[in-house]
Amino acid sequence: MKITEQCVVALTWALKDTLGEELDTLDEPVEFLVGGSDLLASLERALQGYEAGDTLELQIEPQDAFGDYDDRLLFLEPRHLFPENIEEGMGFEGLPEGCSASAPRDRLYFVSDIYPDHVVMDGNHPLAGIALRIKLKVHAVREATVSEIGKGSLGTGFFSMQVDGDDGAGDPSVASPTLH
Repeated sequence: MKITEQCVVALTWALKDTLGEELDTLDEPVEFLVGGSDLLASLERALQGYEAGDTLELQIEPQDAFGDYDDRLLFLEPRHLFPENIEEGMGFEGLPEGCSASAPRDRLYFVSDIYPDHVVMDGNHPLAGIALRIKLKVHAVREATVSEIGKGSLGTGFFSMQVDGDDGAGDPSVASPTLH
């Protein structure tokens, strides 16, 4: 079966930036819904017509991946508004009460720097502004079920940013990006 809209494809990949630095490797095949929200639109377009056993290599520019880096999404916030155990790289769904009113509330923010009195929060996707090189292997293709199509996702989105409600500290606003 060839890859078409609304099918399920099992993929592995090696993802690098344009300097060759490895960003992610998926060694075991994972299923993704084509025609839903699991994959970047640019990946879905490139995969059309391929079948199990095929490989392809792509370079995806930032505008077709996670967008350009926007420095207007950087916010310097008071340190005392964040949990004591805050670490660089931690993610939060929105910013805590008392933070910048101009910060969009409907996005994930990542801690980029921690200072004694302030925390720098970044609302960009961790891969924003980066051109990606990806080598994909198609392991299997099957028809999507009605239920899968209805959900629009198999829950294994490509570099999805999902809220992790159990971060160990009991704070439901703490989030973590998943690479696959």
